[in-house]
Parts: sequence; C-alpha cells; structure tokens
Amino acid sequence: MCRHIAYVGAPVALREVLISPEYALYRQSWEPRRQRYGTVNADGFGVGWYADGDPVPARYRRTGPIWGDQSVVDLARAVRSGAVLAAVRDATESGSDGEAAAAPFASGPWLFSHNGAVRGWPSSLAPLAASLSSAELLSLDARTDSALVWALVLHRLREGDGMGQALSDTVLEVAGAAPGSRLNLLLTDGATITATAWGDTLWYLTEPGRGTVVASEPYDDDPRWCEVPDHTLLAATRADVLLTPLKEPPA
Repeated sequence: MCRHIAYVGAPVALREVLISPEYALYRQSWEPRRQRYGTVNADGFGVGWYADGDPVPARYRRTGPIWGDQSVVDLARAVRSGAVLAAVRDATESGSDGEAAAAPFASGPWLFSHNGAVRGWPSSLAPLAASLSSAELLSLDARTDSALVWALVLHRLREGDGMGQALSDTVLEVAGAAPGSRLNLLLTDGATITATAWGDTLWYLTEPGRGTVVASEPYDDDPRWCEVPDHTLLAATRADVLLTPLKEPPA
C-alpha cells in the first residue's frame, strides 16, 4: 500500500533522493523490498518540493506509474531543493479520482502522505467525517481514505496543533474508529519531518552535514538506516530525530 519518502537538509537535485539510489522510490514503484501489502505501486505518484524563499511547496502529480513518465526524470535532474516529499501509490480500491488521489496532498506550507489503509472504509470513518465542516468535506481532494485522513490532520493544524500533535491525535482517533487500520503518515513543512509508524514499515537515515531522510524503506544498503518501531511518532530535522511511543487507543 504505497511507498513514500521525505528529505530535509542541504539542497540537492531531486534525483539524488528519488531516482539515483539503487533502491530509490522510483524503483520501489515496481520492486519494493519491504512492502507488506500489495506488490506494485502503479496507481499514481507525486513529488512535492520547496524553493528557496517560498514557504508554499510546488507539486507534480500524475495518475499512472512513475516509470512511465519521462518528464519526472527530467524534472528530478534539474530541480534542487532542501525539502522534498514524494510517494508512489498502490490504490486500496479502484476509483475515478485520478491524480487528485495521489500524494502528496498539500495546503499552505504543508505536504502530507499516507501509506496504509483504513479498515472498513468508508463507513468506519463516517462519524469522524461528520466532525468536519461542510466546507472541509467539499474541499477534499479525492474520495479516498487518505484524503479524509489528511482532512482530519489539516483541521487540527489549522486549529493550532503542532505537527506531532496533529498526526498522533489523528492516528489514535482513526485507529479507535477503525481498528486494524494501517496509518503510516508523513508530514513536512519544509523545515521538519513528522511521521507515524502504525502498521507498516518506516525507516530514517541522518547523514551529518547533509540532512535526514524518512522513508517507507531504505533506498540503499547503508548500515546507518534505522527502523522505526511500530506505534511510534517520529519528529526529525536535518540533524536530529526524536522517537516517541504511541499508545493504543482505548477499546
């Protein structure tokens, strides 16, 4: 169910994060090594990045597999950024939302991705959807579980919650409403990365003098990659990573 990655650090060409490593996200679209659910991530992809001096990220999203889009290869060669979030998608179920369903989702300074699936979608989250305003529901990018999870996170961010609080509270709320869901969430504001490991794999790599990468799986065999324990909140800057355990929601 999808693979995603985020990077913050010294400006690099996007290809150095997404394409050039031996087992990069590009290759993970057809040959992931650690994906537990699904086999091929060919139902869309997206790349979001930040330009110097502009807090609002740019995005490039498409419906088909990333390996069939030569434009993204050229873009990744030419564009440099100090903050990137990208994902390749394996849809939970078929739909007609097209590239609108592909992460990263975005609003203001934030980029967001969800790797996983909500158990019992859509009925399981109907009570949580009812807690959002009509305007928030009508603004959903797509009719997918990931888009609604993003709306719940965004609601908390707009109410003033920090990134870690917004992710952890949303995960616990959704897990309580839909037990057995896989909720690996990834969020960045261009300076920090916040993520949850909840039901699927998550790894990080901090390289002194370069930056920090957080990803569904390592993009190479560097022994410095660290796996994040399940039910954990991760908060990372270009130099540090903090891990905080998350408790199961009440029965």
